[in-house]
Amino acid sequence: MVTERRAITEMPVRVRYHECDAQGVVFNAHYLSYADMASFEVEKALFGSHREFLATGLDVVVAESNLRYRLPCRFDDELVVSAYLGHLGTTSLVFDYEIRRDGQLTTEIRTRYVFVDPATLRPTPPPDEVLARYTPFLPQPV
Repeated sequence: MVTERRAITEMPVRVRYHECDAQGVVFNAHYLSYADMASFEVEKALFGSHREFLATGLDVVVAESNLRYRLPCRFDDELVVSAYLGHLGTTSLVFDYEIRRDGQLTTEIRTRYVFVDPATLRPTPPPDEVLARYTPFLPQPV
């Protein structure tokens, strides 16, 4: 089945010198940092801020991340990190991130988050009003 999706947010990032390894390429762990930064931009876009998301009585924790490196990124590259909602479950959600340089895909990241109660860090289903913020960004059949 073919689906169409739209980005929740697109975040520009310029690669800083200290993010590169001895080969002059962005060190692998920094790609997850870029995705993490974009996840806060998603909260800002959908809820106004991270603080306002927490006011819903929820937080999220990372349960799994997978990365696919397609092209190297280097110092001073101007990147765009796009965040897409890949799945919305009863206690979890999946974001698909695409990192592009000059429109060319360099990195794909898929991260599964679990909604938790901030006091106990136990999984908890989000209320309908929270689900309603995410639902418009679910992939749509074409």
